[in-house]
Amino acid sequence: MGYQALYRVWRPQRFDEIVGQKVITQTLKNALITDQTSHAYLFSGPRGTGKTSTAKILAKAVNCKNLKDGEPCNECETCIAINNGSLNDVIEIDAASNNGVEEIRNIRDKAKYAPTEADYKVYIIDEVHMLSTGAFNALLKTLEEPPAHVIFILATTEPHKIPATIISRVQRFDFKRIKANDILEQMEKILTSKNIKYDERALKVIAKSAEGGMRDALSILDQALSYSNDHVTYESALQVTGSVARDDLQNYVQYVIKGNVSEGLQVVETILDNGKDASQFIEDLIDYCQHLLLYQQDSQIISDSELGLLGDKFADIAQMIDSKLIYQYVETMNNVQQQIRYTYHPDVYLDILTVRLANQKETVKEVDNGETNKELVSLKEQIASLTDQLNNFQQHKVENVQTTDKTSENKSRSRESHDSEPKPKINLTKIFAVLGSATRKDLSEYQQHWDELMQSLTVTQRAIMHVSKPVAASHDGVVVAFDYGFLYQKAGNDQDLMDALQNGMDQIFGRVADLLFVPNDEWPAIRKEYLEKNPIKKNKQSVKNADVEEQSSSVLKAKELFGDDLVNIEDD
Repeated sequence: MGYQALYRVWRPQRFDEIVGQKVITQTLKNALITDQTSHAYLFSGPRGTGKTSTAKILAKAVNCKNLKDGEPCNECETCIAINNGSLNDVIEIDAASNNGVEEIRNIRDKAKYAPTEADYKVYIIDEVHMLSTGAFNALLKTLEEPPAHVIFILATTEPHKIPATIISRVQRFDFKRIKANDILEQMEKILTSKNIKYDERALKVIAKSAEGGMRDALSILDQALSYSNDHVTYESALQVTGSVARDDLQNYVQYVIKGNVSEGLQVVETILDNGKDASQFIEDLIDYCQHLLLYQQDSQIISDSELGLLGDKFADIAQMIDSKLIYQYVETMNNVQQQIRYTYHPDVYLDILTVRLANQKETVKEVDNGETNKELVSLKEQIASLTDQLNNFQQHKVENVQTTDKTSENKSRSRESHDSEPKPKINLTKIFAVLGSATRKDLSEYQQHWDELMQSLTVTQRAIMHVSKPVAASHDGVVVAFDYGFLYQKAGNDQDLMDALQNGMDQIFGRVADLLFVPNDEWPAIRKEYLEKNPIKKNKQSVKNADVEEQSSSVLKAKELFGDDLVNIEDD
């Protein structure tokens, strides 16, 4: 046989060889040792984290004749046959191409028969979320009362698409993204065993680009080996991943912070000349800004997780820039990234991005070569405090005029934002369904325990969710509004965050409700549209006494849904 990809050659054959899933593998080994294996399992998690490999090892372990400490021997006839894929009693099924009712009925009928060679007949159904509703229903009865000699192992990357009736009948194991350090150690082990030279920085770039997937990391490593003739160099890792060198990123961020447009444009030109993808460059910039925010919260997080790839001036840059400006940067980058997908001239958009970022420097903390003049900072803080007091005094005297001007200005900014930023997609059908059964009691419950739910998240996840709040809720769903549009989009695309939130809800509230995200600036319009589409017969009693105002039933309904503090009554 010809050359085999690294991820196939180095596929784990024992539980101890699974990278980054220690809790799961130890639990399965203990179940095997104590003979407490279940009839059905659900392995869920991101791609390339070891779900299918673990399923095959479990299939070997339950049938191995020489099981030792919960590990298969890989030497007996059964283990060898499973490794070769020739054992008829271990059946692998791809649900993406076999998702109909007939296929599952065929499995159900054959499961009744005893295994021919092994002790257990094991069905491994990959990407099980692709099964149709009818197929799930056909599988349901077999999972509920399976034959004693059958074990089902379901694997999926999207567990939220699996019916609750299926999940309640299996043991669920959630595979996590593998840490970059663990991926790095595994790649070093592989290259050392093959006597291949490598640049440690190159492996760090690959480990970061893999986004928690061991298979992705080994595929990229394969490309890097092919690119540089069996020597993994830093340059080859940058080329195959499309990443921008840390020095270029670092210099670019420094230039735009200082408002140096000319130098920033030269960096962009160099990056594009080197064949880098414009969208990947913006993605790297957003990632860099995210780490700046995290570093400002807790520097230890970055030093542990990012493997020192952020540059020798990263700490100085974090001191130079205010967090509010970082939010502005990310908002601008996100808008340009959306626009750049539909153009054949990405260089133009990168130039525009550079100019816009360089002009957003009014909130930068001034630092001279990374050395802060403490006396100057203290003096500026005193000046700022006195200026605020003066502004407050003047504002108190001309309150009405300033209020009018501010309202006009806010409306103008709102129109500009509405015109320039793309509208995020919002599932109004699901939101209206939640509002149809929403109550103030449910909303108060979520508001009361929201901080507790946030504490159940990781620091990175809290950084995304810290500008969010529940604005409407029913027993089965909750609508969450975000102050910043880019964080709303980031949260909506983060399945790990969604799973963490639902796990926290299950622990705190004893149930898992649907989470629906909306931008805060669009929530009033959504709320109004719902009330207009769901009219309630208004109270016909006229208002005769100015001191006793009778509210219409629609107003009462609105207050019941959203609370008194969120409902403003205006006369037409």
